[in-house]
Amino acid sequence: MTNPAPLVEIWRGPIVESLHMGHAVICDDTGQIVESWGNPEAMIYPRSSSKMIQALPLIESGAAAAYGLTPEHLALACASHNAAAIHTDRVQTWLMNLGKSDSDFRCGAQEPGDIPTRDALIRASDSPCQYHNNCSGKHCGFLTLTDHLKAGPEYVDIDHPVQRACLTAFEELTQVNSPGYGIDGCSAPNHLTSLHGMARAMGFFAAARQGNGTRATAAAQLRDAMIAHPDLVAGETRACTNLMRACAEPVALKTGAEGYFIAILPARKLGIALKISDGATRASECAITALLVRLGVLDKDHPTARLYLDTAIRNWNGIETGSMRAAAALR
Repeated sequence: MTNPAPLVEIWRGPIVESLHMGHAVICDDTGQIVESWGNPEAMIYPRSSSKMIQALPLIESGAAAAYGLTPEHLALACASHNAAAIHTDRVQTWLMNLGKSDSDFRCGAQEPGDIPTRDALIRASDSPCQYHNNCSGKHCGFLTLTDHLKAGPEYVDIDHPVQRACLTAFEELTQVNSPGYGIDGCSAPNHLTSLHGMARAMGFFAAARQGNGTRATAAAQLRDAMIAHPDLVAGETRACTNLMRACAEPVALKTGAEGYFIAILPARKLGIALKISDGATRASECAITALLVRLGVLDKDHPTARLYLDTAIRNWNGIETGSMRAAAALR
């Protein structure tokens, strides 16, 4: 990740104590770069920011229609959720309707991000299940496609038909031949691509309209499901959910591990991809908020914007010790 740009500053007193570097790209619907910071051609794993691309084969194959999936299912297929009841109840019902159980997942058990759910498990001396995994909605989508294709159970294997379909969609939308892959936190392959490629793919999602072909229809359905159900995409207190609710026009947002973030702006036919080089989530949330404000889809004085942009840093005694600010280049 050569030549990153300063994106987020952490101030304490009169000085910048820490500086988060990174890369960001805004693309239009033709794939052309509108604005960029850092190196647009940096090759990076998009992590969970790529879930809507991974969900495309679910619709394009006919599986979503055959299994009667709704926009709620599609939002969950793109989600990194908190494992609150609104998420896990739907995931468990989806599994049941597939005739599957928790043991059919390959994502691994994860402690819920939703604090009441986590505390209830502790009080019951119970352990998390795989359906608590923040990626369990995506894996329900994988299982649905696996059933539809009558493929084997190891759907996260790189040579499995599900993963081959995901790679094809990924390379076609990014217009980049991926040079390799890593294994994501949920055990599925995650493919390298450039920031430009990812922003180009998000520009396609932004411009997609139902009825304009199989892929555009699938992309529009996934994007619109995310916009309609921000609570399912992440959950209460989460930046994806909070910012989608706060924007003045429909916007789909998705975080990824290690400081990645994407945005899809359908009214403007723009796509955004950004990566914080040190992997800090606080910085990726600040940077994406700054870009939404820069593009005029979020008021900088909105209470939600102020949670992530130019926000006060306080110590355990409630004393304001500094602030987190978007770098001047993003403003």
